[in-house]
Amino acid sequence: MTPDAQQSQRGVVFDIGGVLELTPELHTIPKWEKQLHLPPGEIGQRLNTVFEDGCYGRVSEDEVLESIQRLLGIDAQTADSFMADIWVEYLGTPNDELIAYFRALQSRCITGILSNSFVGAREREQEHLGLEGLCGHIVYSHEVGFYKPEPEIYRLTCERLGLPPQQVVLLDDSPQYIQGAREVGMHTVLFTHNKKAIQAIERWLAP
Repeated sequence: MTPDAQQSQRGVVFDIGGVLELTPELHTIPKWEKQLHLPPGEIGQRLNTVFEDGCYGRVSEDEVLESIQRLLGIDAQTADSFMADIWVEYLGTPNDELIAYFRALQSRCITGILSNSFVGAREREQEHLGLEGLCGHIVYSHEVGFYKPEPEIYRLTCERLGLPPQQVVLLDDSPQYIQGAREVGMHTVLFTHNKKAIQAIERWLAP
């Protein structure tokens, strides 16, 4: 790409959870704390490091399950059931209207996904959303070892799009992650619902 062409290009990056996937609170952890006779907040305390390691890609899925068994004192079958419930809540429901809009943007600009993720997410979200062909670039925290709002993950995303941050807009549902993107120079749209998000992206893409 020539410098002039690069300067005229725009990049649009979408988050997944809470944006392309609608993820209502299913209260999975409280349900399991009740089932395992644990006090509120106990599972989070015991599994905090495991969940963090999974988000940064420091462990495999098998290692996650082994740690859950050990830290919660449950057998392999129960650990599998626990993680199955976690994945149901994680994946939520595809936001079909926004997915269709995002897919169509490929003909107009450079597109990408930036997601704080968990080991195993790519395979499940490919099946759930059909990520292949949805956009040009996908950056998962568990694959790159950075996590929003760390500046490195935003810069890496822009590098993969081949654009400077000033020519990229991020759609995300987290004010904290929006702020992180702004601090590296990206434009941002805070997601609240589809109509407002699409209107904001269209305004940003307009000549």
